[in-house]
Amino acid sequence: MLENKIALVTGGSQGIGKCIAEKLGAAGATLAIAALENDALQKATAGYESKGFRFKAYGLDLSVDGQIESLAAAVQRDLGPVDILVNNAGIGGPTAPAHKIDPADWDKTLRINLRTPFLLSRAVIPAMIERRSGKIVNMSSIAGKMAYPLRTPYAASKWALVGLSLTLAQELGPYNIQVNAICPGPTRTELIESVIRARASATGTDFDTMAQEYVRATAMKRMVAPEEVADLVLFLSSSRSDAITGQAIDISCGYGFRIGD
Repeated sequence: MLENKIALVTGGSQGIGKCIAEKLGAAGATLAIAALENDALQKATAGYESKGFRFKAYGLDLSVDGQIESLAAAVQRDLGPVDILVNNAGIGGPTAPAHKIDPADWDKTLRINLRTPFLLSRAVIPAMIERRSGKIVNMSSIAGKMAYPLRTPYAASKWALVGLSLTLAQELGPYNIQVNAICPGPTRTELIESVIRARASATGTDFDTMAQEYVRATAMKRMVAPEEVADLVLFLSSSRSDAITGQAIDISCGYGFRIGD
């Protein structure tokens, strides 16, 4: 499905990003994996090798502008022009009322969750325009479509990422480049566990009770599996989605409906 395609996946060492990389690699893509240089990246690299994927891992800090620019140049040099960019890397940010948020934490959250996808998109777009082909998938959140009390920086960054995606889709449509955002609901990863733990602490409740609140808020009474998000990314990365652009697609088990107890 993705043979002869170069896919750059940020945050591809764990959680949703790792599932995405595995799906794209299994579909034949050559992978560029960008993530922090740590044990998770080393473990993921070993896993990709065992599966026989064609890939190269890049350990870097995606909050540093210079490293982002170097990444784009290195992928072009090592593997070729990027056909598929998956801006998946992100952080949860602080959990607190807005008036108690440290501006430094606000800046860090917006930098990683919004500025980094913008800079990486900006870096790969010229070559996509030249080839008149490309796919950009931005990992937003259901929090990018609704109020999310105590999570102001995160929600703001994910709302903004939807706006970036839809605007890029309009700009790049004439060049046959599709840009979409994905908006997962609570997904079974280490990130949601840390968010639930922080929210439980901020509201004076326990982890299990808060976790049930997140599940209760879905129509299907369960969290999303990372593999389900990865399947959607695979579809949006393939030629099967060539007529789909400028969309912010929910994959949330119906989060927000609050049906029943």
